[in-house]
Amino acid sequence: MNEQMFYNFVVAVSAVVPMFCLMAIGAFVKVRRWLTDEELNHMNRMVFRVFFCCMMFYSIYTTDLATSFRPKLMLFGALGVLTIFALLMIFVPRIEPDNRRRGVIVQAIFRSNFVLMGVPIVANIFGDENIAVSTMMIAVIVPIYNILAVFALETFRNGKFAPVPIIKDVFKNPMILGAIAGATLLILGVEVPKPVLKPIGQISAATTPVALIILGASFKLGSTHEHRRQLLGAIFGRLILVPAVMLFTAAYVFGFRGIEFVTLVAIFASPCAVVSFAMAQQMGGDSDLAGNCVVFTSALSCLTMFCWVLLFKTLGVF
Repeated sequence: MNEQMFYNFVVAVSAVVPMFCLMAIGAFVKVRRWLTDEELNHMNRMVFRVFFCCMMFYSIYTTDLATSFRPKLMLFGALGVLTIFALLMIFVPRIEPDNRRRGVIVQAIFRSNFVLMGVPIVANIFGDENIAVSTMMIAVIVPIYNILAVFALETFRNGKFAPVPIIKDVFKNPMILGAIAGATLLILGVEVPKPVLKPIGQISAATTPVALIILGASFKLGSTHEHRRQLLGAIFGRLILVPAVMLFTAAYVFGFRGIEFVTLVAIFASPCAVVSFAMAQQMGGDSDLAGNCVVFTSALSCLTMFCWVLLFKTLGVF
């Protein structure tokens, strides 16, 4: 029993610690001032537009569709996100009077940093060669996140929700473009020459480490005294309440196991999405609250994601 517990502990540590070591390197870069804020912004843009696009393309193009395409998992993930969002849109306005904070709280709780901090969890547990299932989920979850986030922020600033431009923007997203390109060539049986595929694979392998280092170097801690209650609510909702409800439902109602379940851990237990700060800033939300939601959930998820992984590993779910 003790050996099994120790093994479960090692799995949980192996899943979480590598991510935060990379973020710590980024924080060290920031402390040493080796990169300016402007340089970080340029690097962030490059990672988003080039690295993530290559990662999506390579992961899907080199996968076996017969084993990685999981319609039940995709449906559960999509409906789970939509349900959480609908409940938040009903209940948050009842407890938060400030419109500038309502959209920010909704976004902080329903929208996770699945791509940047969720997928590495799967890779650390099952290996980089087995992340195709999680990569497929990106093509489903990311567009839903983008559309719902705009809807929430526009609703609470009394703006006009225009679905057509949003959908156009979704299909301009480099991750979605990479996924479409990879899936198209895979389905059509087009063979990409090895001298071209190899560098795409190398960029794909570098995506997560580089992105996490930049994330660690980009954190800025703002004042919390004006919105401490809202921040605590968002942290509790994002890291405790949503994972508890969704993961126990996934495991014991729908019977998800193995890599499918850990993919759901990546979606529902990872911290608040980094992009939520920029969106709140651009769309009239409380950007200070949004920024602190990103910083605090990212820092605390080191502990909470470790606990979720350890708990469900001990329960034998994966």
